[in-house]
Amino acid sequence: MRFLLFLAALFPLCASAQPNFIIIFTDDQGYNDLSCFGSKTIKTPHLDQLAKEGRKFTNFMVPCPVCTPSRAGLLTGCYPKRIGMQQHVLFPASTRGMHPDEVTIADHLKAQGYATACIGKWHLGHYPECLPRAQGFDSYYGIPYSNDMNHPDNKGKPRVSRDASWKDQDKDVFNWRTPLIRNEEIIELPVDQRTITRRYTDEAIKFVTANKEKPFFLYLPHSMPHIPLFVPKDVRDPDPKNAYTCVIEHIDAEIGRLMDTVRKEGLADNTYVIFTTDNGPWLHFKNHGGSAKPLRDGKGTNFEGGQRVPCIMWAPGRIPANTTCAELASTIDLLPTIAQLADKPLSNNKKIDGMDISALLTKETKSPRNEFLYYTSRGDLAGIRAEPWKLLILGNQRKGQKNAKQTTHLFNLDKDVAEATNLAEKNPEKVAELTALMNKRDAEITKNARAAWNTTAKHPWPDTIQ
Repeated sequence: MRFLLFLAALFPLCASAQPNFIIIFTDDQGYNDLSCFGSKTIKTPHLDQLAKEGRKFTNFMVPCPVCTPSRAGLLTGCYPKRIGMQQHVLFPASTRGMHPDEVTIADHLKAQGYATACIGKWHLGHYPECLPRAQGFDSYYGIPYSNDMNHPDNKGKPRVSRDASWKDQDKDVFNWRTPLIRNEEIIELPVDQRTITRRYTDEAIKFVTANKEKPFFLYLPHSMPHIPLFVPKDVRDPDPKNAYTCVIEHIDAEIGRLMDTVRKEGLADNTYVIFTTDNGPWLHFKNHGGSAKPLRDGKGTNFEGGQRVPCIMWAPGRIPANTTCAELASTIDLLPTIAQLADKPLSNNKKIDGMDISALLTKETKSPRNEFLYYTSRGDLAGIRAEPWKLLILGNQRKGQKNAKQTTHLFNLDKDVAEATNLAEKNPEKVAELTALMNKRDAEITKNARAAWNTTAKHPWPDTIQ
């Protein structure tokens, strides 16, 4: 009887325990680059298993088609323009970053007693004032910007992703002066990128194991498959035609290692795992880049191939297994959604653009998001999605180039996900309606935009390390 009373007392405690959260975020991975999202050439059994045990999101968007703004949107729940992070990507000589006053997923969860770690590519500013430990994370291990960037000024870079470099990785890896840092200090220069995906996983496993007795948030933004592509010797396919496939399959295997730890430590019943990527594939690099089929185009564009990305959410016993959600959602919705799942909704101190989509994880219901704004990689307003309709007004919209030709595109994405048929000429009233709506939404963001962090100081990192 005492044993039964003990179990009865224990069960409510377990049921109400704060859930753990793991976000796995790859770089430049296309919509079609998982076998569970349609790839016929790339085998991803571990991610396929997560999809089989969880829910795929097939209408999942990122707020920008390039790295830095997309990452800022995920962590803060904002369109990048709202927080001054819309102006393309940061480089080693950049003197700005995401403002530490912004509230990130890590900030919110840390305030609830969560252990927090960022392991992987950051790319939101590499000064101490805007690195992960200033943004709510207890610790950081990773590459502070893209893996094709050189410390300290981005000069002297080799040509990226040549087939020859894939064939001779042992030599090519040291042609890059890309740093690996722990917290705020460089610990390896250049980083050995052949093993970086595996080392990120090693660090992630250590973090999960060390914090299994309390709630944790792990943000795991992999540097790959952004070019240049590297993998460990023991998994490398020497044929450069298979370079991209090899990298994705290695990432999948490493995710499998992490998930084995989650299961082995008895955390599966109380952990949400979210897998997605920062933007579409870098098609320019062909066999060193991925595929967004059946979507149009890829990274750097506002067509669906640039901003619609694969997404899997997994939480056994909470998210129904082997299900698919086709409702509109975005990475900017993750902050309010995670806050709701952690049973601590956000305060209204700072205006954000994300919406709580927690109901989409468990139910067959309409998304609270029926609109989505499109901004170019430079932060220019480019279009809007409203229900099935998508308007794009494309052209060089930057100041000082007023005579650039603009083109208007209107698509019904419910019927034409490939954006093959432009309906703008046949539907001028819809074009006018959506143009007015996107300008109205953008005007509010512009009026209430907050500044990014900036400095005039030279970065304190040394040019070399001992």
